[in-house]
This record gives sequence, C-alpha cells and structure tokens, in this order.
Amino acid sequence: MTFIVKLGAGLLLLAILVGTVTSYLQRRLMYYPDTRRFTPDGVGLKDVAEVEYPAADGHKGLAWFGAAKPGRPTILYFHGNAGGLEARSERIRKYMARGYGMFMMTYRGFSGRDGEPSEKANVADALLAYEALRARGVGATGIVLYGESLGSGVAVQVAAEKPVGGVILDAPYTSMVDLAELHYPYLPSRYVMTERYDTRAYVGRIRAPLLVIHGERDDIIPVEMGREIFRLSAEPKKLVTLPGAGHSDHYMFGSYDAIYDWLDKLDRPQASGDAAAPGSISPRVARS
Repeated sequence: MTFIVKLGAGLLLLAILVGTVTSYLQRRLMYYPDTRRFTPDGVGLKDVAEVEYPAADGHKGLAWFGAAKPGRPTILYFHGNAGGLEARSERIRKYMARGYGMFMMTYRGFSGRDGEPSEKANVADALLAYEALRARGVGATGIVLYGESLGSGVAVQVAAEKPVGGVILDAPYTSMVDLAELHYPYLPSRYVMTERYDTRAYVGRIRAPLLVIHGERDDIIPVEMGREIFRLSAEPKKLVTLPGAGHSDHYMFGSYDAIYDWLDKLDRPQASGDAAAPGSISPRVARS
C-alpha cells in the first residue's frame, strides 16, 4: 500500500511538473510581445487617444481609440501574437483615413501592459473592450470585429457571445492545436495544450456578416484553414484569397481594397439608443 501511495504521489508530482512546463513553453512559443509602451501621438496618430479600461483580475485594459465619422462603423481590432500597438499604427491610420473608427486593444504583457497573455485572459479582456466601446456610445451594429491571425481566435469568441455589425477574420486558423501539430509534429500538442483557441467550435455561431481574408502563400497559417473556417460559417459571408500573398504581406496584394469594399457594403451603423435590433445584418453584403 505504501508503494502505491508513493507511486501515486510521484505520478501526481510528475503531472504537475509536466503541466507547468507545458504551460510555460506553449506561451513562450505562442506569444512574442513588444513590451514597450508608445503613445498614439508619439507615432504620429493625431486623432487617436490611449484608453485604459477596467479589466479582469484587477488589471487594466489598454487600447488606442479613434472615433468614427458619422455613418461609419468602428473596428474593434484584436491583433496577432507578435509586436504590439505601435507596429500596427499604419493600419489604424489607413482605416481612419477612410472614416472608420478604430478601437485596437492589446493583450497582457504587450505594449506596456502588465500581466501574462493567455487565451482566457485575452478573451475576457476582449469582451471588456467591447463593453468599453459600447460605453462610448457605439451601438452594437456599429461595431465590426477584426481578428488578425491569433486575434481571429479571439474575435470569433466575442462574436459568438455579443451582437455586432460584422466580423473580419484575417488569416484565421481552425485551432491552435491544429497549427501546433502542423509546425511541431513531434510534440503531443493535442494532449497537453491548454491554449487551444478552437476557432472551429465558435465560427458557426456567428450571425453577423463575415469576411474571411487569406494569403494563398501563407506558410504560417495555411489558406486551407481559412477556407475551412469559411465553409463552417453561416451566411452572409465572403471569402477573399490573395494569390501571391503570404501571412503578413497581403496588404501588398490588394487586401485593403477588398476590406474597404466589404465594409462599405455594410448597413450604416446605429447609435446605442437606436431601436433596431442589435446585431442586425445587411442583405447587401456580398455572399459566397
């Protein structure tokens, strides 16, 4: 009996050790934050303000916010796994030049935020960012979620729970487990990963217009994953794949024009006090 107890205790300690190491390693392989804190004005964004908002567990959320022009939606942007807000300042500039509002949040450990990023924390903070944007008077139909790469797995979870006017998935993946198996086939990813970002499980619950955009030469997240996410999603939806484009260079192949065209075909956003049902969708959005 003593041997069995010792064996059980040893296995428990081993499991705890493996779990701890696995959690540490997967986060180090998944997140590559730029920890420096910049200000919008410091990178030349004159009509954008740094916004802090209450987040879970006593942390403060951080976002860069620029208001939309009348009749234009506000993009609630969830960025990828590397860099931070400063690295995406040109994206903010381009969308705001077209009159769209921008509310780009960042994850814990990125852009000067405290804490550690994780799927649970990132999604919780994203939901609070949604509420922070609503509190600024932006109606549900005036919010378009934009998920970039890793952020696509955040965006689908927000869209599955909250009413929005539209969703853009930029280089989406089926799940982080699928990606890990693709890039690290020698690791038992499916059995040990806790940061799963199972986009496949959420995308079918989205009831807002959807745009999926993907480079056909993406060697990080294969375009086949984007096509699978599109297949699993509900109408109205549109898929744009860009020949020659990789993972983070599709702006050179016309992605901005495709996104502008899709955004311009959405219904006009409504103020938070409007009576129309939140999350109503536009029949004018191009379908597959």
